[in-house]
Amino acid sequence: MSGGEVAGILVAVFWAILVSFLAVALARLAQTLRATTKLVADVTDQAVPLLADASAAVRSAQTQIDRVDSIASDVQEVTSNASALSTTVASTFGGPLVKVAAFGYGVRRALGGRKEDVPGKASRRTVIVGRTVSRRNARGKRD
Repeated sequence: MSGGEVAGILVAVFWAILVSFLAVALARLAQTLRATTKLVADVTDQAVPLLADASAAVRSAQTQIDRVDSIASDVQEVTSNASALSTTVASTFGGPLVKVAAFGYGVRRALGGRKEDVPGKASRRTVIVGRTVSRRNARGKRD
């Protein structure tokens, strides 16, 4: 064999090895691309229903927020109406009731005589849960 033939055989073997290596690399690349395509398809199949559910949840939340906003505006209106009503009642009945109470107190003082004018003789009273009791009764003793 001559030197040219050996060189030709070496080049042919080198090219055969190179082509085999490239074929294996391309086969693995094709396998990776198939797996990636399947993974993307699976993720898409799962993501679409999740996105639809998320969209429905956002729409439901928006509906609830609109309802809460409506309720809050109604409460604000009721509060302003109640405030106006209490102001009207206070201005309408407040003055006359104070005058009637003062008149009643004056009449009681006038009819009650002078016993209540003496300091220290009037029993002291304490208010407990909306009822009036004497201090002695509040401490556990009888009136």
